[in-house]
Amino acid sequence: MPTETPTTSAPAEQEPAVRDELEKAVAGHRTKGAASSDRPLVVAGALLMAGGVIGAFVQYNVTLSQDDARDIASTQVLVLALLGLVLVGAALFVTGALGRVLRLWLLRQLLENRAREERAVAPLDAAARERP
Repeated sequence: MPTETPTTSAPAEQEPAVRDELEKAVAGHRTKGAASSDRPLVVAGALLMAGGVIGAFVQYNVTLSQDDARDIASTQVLVLALLGLVLVGAALFVTGALGRVLRLWLLRQLLENRAREERAVAPLDAAARERP
């Protein structure tokens, strides 16, 4: 006689509730301003990257019209500084973007763990209520 495992639809029913709770938490997270430090980092990083790349191309065009090797060498130093600015901008951009992603990931993990804990404790609570 084959044994069938009892199936419960509780996790399937609770999944939309967890999803709704996550959406509410994310909306509340955005309105509280907790991620307000990420946006300036991302914007500043993007501006530094764009400014550095544009400045490097401008300096490249300047060197095309120069004949003196000393002028070209000093322009190359400026281009290297601008490329360093691009790297700093990229670091700020990645920091801001990862901060936001990791914050949302942690929020999702917390809500999923809470739902998992509630599912695990529910049978214990039911058994404790049945015993006098």
